[in-house]
Amino acid sequence: MTAIAVAVEAIGWVAALMILGAYWLLTTGRVDARSPLYQWLNVLGAAGFILNSGYNGAYPSAVLNVVWAGIGIYALWAIARSRRAPPAV
Repeated sequence: MTAIAVAVEAIGWVAALMILGAYWLLTTGRVDARSPLYQWLNVLGAAGFILNSGYNGAYPSAVLNVVWAGIGIYALWAIARSRRAPPAV
């Protein structure tokens, strides 16, 4: 196994831990779905899976994770936007 293959494998495992950790935090009530931490864990985990899946030729998984990351990026944008909005009168 080449050094690149080992690195890609490690990135895949870290990505899995990030997404599972995000789900565990959500399920145990430590974060909510609008938490930037929750969304960043999902976005970065999805990015790791995109790299790992693409490298290994698992293109359906890679595409799924592109969408997953896109949803997380949209959520982060919406969270940031709502925090910058002036308070309702």
